[in-house]
Amino acid sequence: MESIQHIKQRFGIIGNDNGLNRALEKALRVSATEITVLVTGESGVGKENIPKIIHQFSPRKHAKYIAVNCGAIPEGTIDSELFGHEKGAFTGATSNRSGYFEVADGGTIFLDEVGELPLPTQVRLLRVLENGEFIKVGSSKVQKTNVRIVAATNLKMVEAIKRGKFREDLYYRLSTVEIHLPPLRERKEDIPLLFRKFASDFAQKYKMPTLKLNDAAQKVLEQYQWNGNIRQLRNVAEQISVLEKNRVLDANKLRNYLPSMGSQLPAVINDSKQEANFSSEREILYKVLFDMKNDLNDLKKLTHELMQNDNANSVQKNNTELIKKIYGDNEEETEALALIRSEDQSTVHNTPPQINQYDYAETVIEEEPLSLLEKEIEMIKQALKRSNGKRKMAAEELGISERTLYRKIKQFDLQDDENA
Repeated sequence: MESIQHIKQRFGIIGNDNGLNRALEKALRVSATEITVLVTGESGVGKENIPKIIHQFSPRKHAKYIAVNCGAIPEGTIDSELFGHEKGAFTGATSNRSGYFEVADGGTIFLDEVGELPLPTQVRLLRVLENGEFIKVGSSKVQKTNVRIVAATNLKMVEAIKRGKFREDLYYRLSTVEIHLPPLRERKEDIPLLFRKFASDFAQKYKMPTLKLNDAAQKVLEQYQWNGNIRQLRNVAEQISVLEKNRVLDANKLRNYLPSMGSQLPAVINDSKQEANFSSEREILYKVLFDMKNDLNDLKKLTHELMQNDNANSVQKNNTELIKKIYGDNEEETEALALIRSEDQSTVHNTPPQINQYDYAETVIEEEPLSLLEKEIEMIKQALKRSNGKRKMAAEELGISERTLYRKIKQFDLQDDENA
């Protein structure tokens, strides 16, 4: 049997992680069999290498190897692509066409992103796995095929089955042997090796000196999450190789190319994360509302006491402290203090201001939306100030996501405050 090191050299696989080595060893062991294999792992971890290894070390290595990206084929044509069609089967079918399962007969077919297959196509695929039979679109003739199927997905298949997006019986037929490739963030020792390989490749491609990292930059590289895995690391290496004149990169320069560590870049988030963001945003608004409601109730109580009590100086002092608590040191505070002082003077001269209870309530309600917005802005400013401009810490303090905080900073034009 071939050694793991030989496999890595032949297929350009870099890394010494135990999880990676176990996946390669599994691929070698099942290659000589006819077992159906399911390769799992996040997008960008290199799942496409596993079916190539299985095919090259199998008895089918001299037959065809076809890779199909199931997620890239429109739902209306996926059956025709996989199983073929007869002339006249649908509009545009001007001739007979052989599908991938017919063309790959005797060889191996790799179904990438198999979790994206529509349910009717899953039924057809299940029939191929069970007895090697399929029917072309627009035909009634059953055809036989002898193919080895290797599938791959970045979905959590158990969750997809629960949501009714994937057939449970098909999952168990595909995953006779499951090979999992670990994400890059779990292979921290391999990250510098991969970066050096990519930097060397791009130096040759663009005819320039090889990019290098100092110790601090290498540490940043290892600590980064790499949600896009090897594909993202390769893209970053190419960007830096092309754009940076200095061929020795420090940590600060490197951070500029890493989303969420330098310039903020848009990120794709799933529905559950979006719901969490909206929930966190609602929570902070509710908190502001309840705090303001309590403060305004206290203010109304003190104002009423001012109207009923001759001790105006004591009440004025309490009102001043309360208004500072609500508004802080700004123009609104000055206006509010002026209003209280004018009310104090009326009380001293036994001419209490004529305030209708309902008019006062209406005034407060009209002012609440503006005060709520300013309260939210002030909370964000204070959080950024306490965290010295570190958005992640500020977001955690506010109970919202870092993405939501970034949008709020943009919305309220708080960049200057953040950098202050």
